[in-house]
Amino acid sequence: MRIGELAAQAGMSRDTIRFYEKVGLVQGLRLANGYRDFPPETVAWLHYVRTAQSLGFSLAEIARTGEELRGLPDTAAALSLLFEEKIHLVDARMAELAALRADLVARAGTGCPLRAAGRAG
Repeated sequence: MRIGELAAQAGMSRDTIRFYEKVGLVQGLRLANGYRDFPPETVAWLHYVRTAQSLGFSLAEIARTGEELRGLPDTAAALSLLFEEKIHLVDARMAELAALRADLVARAGTGCPLRAAGRAG
């Protein structure tokens, strides 16, 4: 299918699809007339990409894991493992943000908030 039809079916712009093609997430065959031709399964893949992005996965992670997932007999189990790994990363980031918040709260309202906490000045 041509890029316009793919864009309509996937619910995204042609520019987005061109960008995904540039970074290697999708691959279209160039026809003699210069048009791109994408296989029908590209629509499902683009829906996967959008869902993965909404779940916090970067395009690099999506590209890497997409290649790993293709050909696996049990993609649900593999996806669950990826989600567990992402949950651990989110938990670690939340802990970092909580520590940062606590530091900001401790410094707010002090005479010199940029001075290291607990040091006289």
